[in-house]
Amino acid sequence: MTDSNVLRASKLDTATLSDALDRHGILGQCYKVKPRSSDFRMAGRAWTLLYGPAASPPGTVGDYLDDVSPGSVIVLDNGGREDVTVWGDILTELAHRKGIAGTVIDGINRDVALCLELGYPVYSRDSWMRTGKDRVQVEATQVPVTIGGARISPGDLLRGDADGVVVIPKEHEEKILATAEEIQAAEDAIRASVRDGMSLRDARVRHRYHQLQTREVKP
Repeated sequence: MTDSNVLRASKLDTATLSDALDRHGILGQCYKVKPRSSDFRMAGRAWTLLYGPAASPPGTVGDYLDDVSPGSVIVLDNGGREDVTVWGDILTELAHRKGIAGTVIDGINRDVALCLELGYPVYSRDSWMRTGKDRVQVEATQVPVTIGGARISPGDLLRGDADGVVVIPKEHEEKILATAEEIQAAEDAIRASVRDGMSLRDARVRHRYHQLQTREVKP
């Protein structure tokens, strides 16, 4: 079954969605989490996993991929660690074959060449080769996690593009998407007005550009 709000999000860029989140006072921008390629695009529902430091004896880094539905975005909270990776070539290949929408990591990945070759979207803080095996372990799956300072719960809507990743909490997605579509329409109208000869100043005034991101004040 088609998820209409995933489709709506896929037609909006992260900058527009970020502005909509700001208008509603919702923190949904995943700070410092970036695509391994500026060509990567993704939209889907979050499937989450939380990592912690390995115990003694250490637990596993996870064989969770069989449990993730096609079209999902795999969201891995490794606490922002940049010294060990939690995603590599085996997971990239299998996720790509399974039709997973992408992977988002508060941490790092390795084997970048394969995700670039396959066009599989990976968003992370950075990349490096050092394994997380015996250094981190799975603490829980399908629980709320934190990615770049933004809270992500299972089923939340994620959108990624060349500028990074935003999360739209599922309880707010209707109003966020509607606001983002309004902002997009206004910006399209500004561009059209300028092309028709109007000054940028007048076009921005006509289409209320300076109010587009202003936070709503509840009565």
